[in-house]
Parts: sequence; C-alpha cells; structure tokens
Amino acid sequence: MARLAGRRALFAVPVVLVVTFGVFAIAAASPFDPVKAYAGTAALGADQETLDRLRENLGVDQSFVARWWHWLTSALTGDLGHSGVMRQPVTQVIGERLVWSALLCAAAFAAAVLAGTVLGVLAARRPGSMLDRAVTALAYVLEAAPVFWIALLAVWLFALQWDVLPAGGLTDTASERVTAGQVASHVALPAGVLAVSQLPWFTLYVRQGVGDALAEDPVRGARARGLGERTVLVGHALRSGLLPVLTLIGSRVPELITGALLVESVFSWPGIAAATVEAATAVDFPLLAALTTLATAAVLAGNLLADLLYGLFDPRVKLSDM
Repeated sequence: MARLAGRRALFAVPVVLVVTFGVFAIAAASPFDPVKAYAGTAALGADQETLDRLRENLGVDQSFVARWWHWLTSALTGDLGHSGVMRQPVTQVIGERLVWSALLCAAAFAAAVLAGTVLGVLAARRPGSMLDRAVTALAYVLEAAPVFWIALLAVWLFALQWDVLPAGGLTDTASERVTAGQVASHVALPAGVLAVSQLPWFTLYVRQGVGDALAEDPVRGARARGLGERTVLVGHALRSGLLPVLTLIGSRVPELITGALLVESVFSWPGIAAATVEAATAVDFPLLAALTTLATAAVLAGNLLADLLYGLFDPRVKLSDM
C-alpha cells in the first residue's frame, strides 16, 4: 500500500506542474484585465500611469512563465501568495471555505452511495420487473438532467412551494452565529441536489453488478443449499456486486467537484465555488492556481482511494501488482 501511494505521489508531481503551468498560460490569454478587476470602478477614472503602477504592484506586468515560476517556488515554502480579488492571503481564502465545500461533497457523496446501493439492489432482484424498469428509467432521466436545473427545481419545490427547507446560505438571515442545527438544515437541500446528480451512476453500477452476481454459480449454489434470499443477496451477491462501484469513487470526483461549483453558486453556499468563479473572472493568478491544484489533488486522491479499496476488498487483486 505504501509503495502504491509513493508511486502515485511521484506521478502527481509532473501532473501538478503541467496543470498549474496551463492555468497561468490560459489566464494570461484571458480577455479579462486583472488590474481593472482589482481596482473596480476606480479604474474608470484612473490615468495610465496609475494603472501601470498598480499592474507592477500586482506582478501582472511580467510574463506568465515568470509569474508561474515565482508562484511555484513560493508555494513550495508554504506561501501561496495573496489574492487580489479577495484581499486576503490565498491560504486564508481556502481555509475559510474548504471545510464547507468538504462538508457539502461528503454529505452528497454518502447519500448518493447509500441511495444508489438500495435502488440498485431493489432493481437487480427482479430484472425486467416494473420496479427495475422504473428505477432504470429514473436513473437515465436524472443522468440527462443538468445539475443547475435540478437545483433550481429543488429551490422552487422545497423552499418556495412547500417552505420546508431554506433556499440558500449557511445560516438563517437574522442569525449572528453559526450553529450545527442551522448548518444541517441549510446543507440538506444543496447536498441532496448534488447527491441526485451522482445517484444515476451508482444505481446503474450496483444494478449491473448485483444482477451479474446473482447469476453466478456460487450464488446459485448458495440458494441450492437452502440459504435464505436475504442471506444470498447481502452475504454473496451484494458483496461481489459492489466491487465495480469502487472504481466509481475516483472517476466521479471530477464531476462531483464540477457539480459542487454549480450547486454552491445556486444555493449561495460559502464554499470554494464563489472563490473559483471570482478568481477566474478577475484573473487572480495565485488563487486560481491554488484552487486548480487543490482540485487536481482531489482527483488524484480519489483515484488512489479507488485503487486501494479495490485491492483491499477484491482478493484477486494484489496491491503490489498495481
């Protein structure tokens, strides 16, 4: 396990270098002016000399290669730079928002895995039945639905029509402090929407995996020995059928991050999304590079976790051979 993690860590180094270099190159080609974004309306009445001085102070008068190298060497010492659009150190921007994005993604991912497993097992028990067709049709419909459309529909239904959940934010409007109860009620709707966007994949994978496992000889032998249907399903078919789902953990991380950006924007959730959007539109090089590196690290960590789980739960796979 340690050797696998070490090899993946070495592989991650050139990936992060290429990704961060690409971020600076794309940001440099962007039509947005970081100086005007930093100055705001004050830039409209400023003379060219003032704008040039501000450009020099922000460091955007240099080539993107020089900016990338300066950011990279500083990041190796723990200094991620200063965000011009947020008026804060990058580490502080990420530290204040990362915990809320992590909470949202963790709650959504757990709900998607649990609900997808239940629906997939129910559909696989009787292939071709009305329940199987309904679950499969629902999965394909949700898979085709854009996550922002699901989010807006959820706000209209649960917040405006039924008034059972808040429409956005982290706490109530009149609240002066953050409480666990308010966070739980406010995260329910965005986490539910994000979970629904991931639900089809887990449902279809579990349905296929459990369905194939029920047709295998060991499961048929267990039934022939007189074991109960629940024992056969949970003890044999489900354990074998869930192995393909482990590969989804890594492959769904990029879409989970993308979906979280859209969901956070719709529900005004104080996570990484708002910082990412502002960093992109304002061409905030340090913050944009740090957030992209963070997303890249999350994807690589998800792939590593999927491989580790597959090696631990599947006796046919050896971690030393991966």
